[in-house]
Amino acid sequence: MPIIYYLRHGETHLNAERRLQGRIDPALNARGREQAARCGKVLRDLFVREQRQSEDLAYVSSPLTRARETMELMRATLGLDPHAYAIDDRLIEIAYGEWEGLTLPEIQARDPDVLTRRDRDKWDFAPPGGECYRDLAKRIDDWYASVTCDTVVAGHGGGVRALMAYFHIMTDVDATRADIAQGVIYVFSGGTMARCA
Repeated sequence: MPIIYYLRHGETHLNAERRLQGRIDPALNARGREQAARCGKVLRDLFVREQRQSEDLAYVSSPLTRARETMELMRATLGLDPHAYAIDDRLIEIAYGEWEGLTLPEIQARDPDVLTRRDRDKWDFAPPGGECYRDLAKRIDDWYASVTCDTVVAGHGGGVRALMAYFHIMTDVDATRADIAQGVIYVFSGGTMARCA
């Protein structure tokens, strides 16, 4: 099984405001750029301990700007060509549809019962015009099935949750509730996950 070094993208202004981003495409803020560069240093140290060469791994990103910027800053920190990586549309963040750009209190103000309905079955609940975690997991599972070598990924929190479910690190429902930090590398290896920060 290929090892996955998964970086959730660095912070954006929407993250800082606790707004759902989904497919909205903001750039990283200053803190997010620092997180991405720090992840490059963490990866470099991890590769030294593992006696690996950073250029020997594959690198792939979600197509969204925040993930691509994270990948490019991380690769520059590793001393690699910032732009020499692949993009895979299957790694794009879960779509929140009409909820994109809103905070949870704003969503609840529009429909007082909707978050309760969502919490009852978060794996299969889809916001209006959006997708559910089951849909996201199908994309991520399909992507992982195509991976042939150890790979560094710049993606989104939803992708980490989907991989947690795929590897049975958590149940599907528990994975949807997992707190996925920015500025952290999630290493999936042999059916386990480690956080490196």
